[in-house]
Amino acid sequence: MGKLGFRTLGRSGLKVSPLCLGAMNFGNKAFGCDEGTSIEIIHAYLDAGHNFIDTANVYSETKSETIVGKAVKGRRDGVVIATKAASPLGPGPFEGGTSRKAVLSAVEDSLRRLDTDYIDLYQMHRYDFDTPSEETLSTLNDLVRQGKVRYIGVSNWTASQITDAARIIEARGWEPIISLQPQYSIIARDIEVEIEPVCAKFGIGMIPWSPLGGGMLTGKYKREEEPSEDTRFGAPDPQTQALWRGLALRERNYKIVDIVVEEAEKIGVTPVELSLAWALGRPSVVSPIIGPKSVKQLKENLKALDAVVPVDTVERINAASEPRYPYPHNFLRMLRAETSPPRN
Repeated sequence: MGKLGFRTLGRSGLKVSPLCLGAMNFGNKAFGCDEGTSIEIIHAYLDAGHNFIDTANVYSETKSETIVGKAVKGRRDGVVIATKAASPLGPGPFEGGTSRKAVLSAVEDSLRRLDTDYIDLYQMHRYDFDTPSEETLSTLNDLVRQGKVRYIGVSNWTASQITDAARIIEARGWEPIISLQPQYSIIARDIEVEIEPVCAKFGIGMIPWSPLGGGMLTGKYKREEEPSEDTRFGAPDPQTQALWRGLALRERNYKIVDIVVEEAEKIGVTPVELSLAWALGRPSVVSPIIGPKSVKQLKENLKALDAVVPVDTVERINAASEPRYPYPHNFLRMLRAETSPPRN
């Protein structure tokens, strides 16, 4: 398992591996890997003693869930399967969203594709502004009571949305949200401003997606080179390409990557190991989600569990990648700095 062992997810008794195996690449023709390779990766991950797999109903046009179901056949009880609903699968009014009708339909479809009787962690992939939170949360509570879902979580929600949901749940005595799946990495630290403190307040564990910044923190993307077509940033689909490039391929991020590469060389680890080890040490982070496309990449990712990162290395990375604090956070931070006693 590696020296970190299993971790408890949020304020629950659910034990998960410190690195979660993300299944977005599985069956993805644009920038992922085929079914055979996907199953090989899943088996290698489980054989290494790990137990946590994250997928979603929309990944690879539903193929990802089917692949995960095939791969865990015969060893289901030892695996924590997380999947998601709410993102649109088609143009119909009930092919996405978090209404009772949409969620009840989505969970049955996911159970069928995963070939399982229950989902360990069922997450709402995005917030649905057209559905009252009470409707979504009561539906998820019912699914836990029915035994179709063991725990519930959310992904890509704002601090206020998480807070509202937590307060409703407390007032009604419903099943709590135990996890948040946010974008989080050395180059994307915005959640530290408001979202991470809210998660800490309500005992919500974070399972960040893209802890390697879509692959940018590997150091493979160069300023002067066009991304290859087998990567997210070079995917032939213009919409996919624009999304990932807009998130990561910026000069600010290139400068941060330069520092990560330099610091990794100093302590004798790869940029991948350093970036994942950094994420593992952040407050409220339980299990960063890795997305290998080969068994070789999987093994490289798992080496992060043995990486020893000095405090001064973390401090230099943090200083170079500090998130932007908007008003009123920037104003209050300035006031605190002005009124703090001088250090000797």
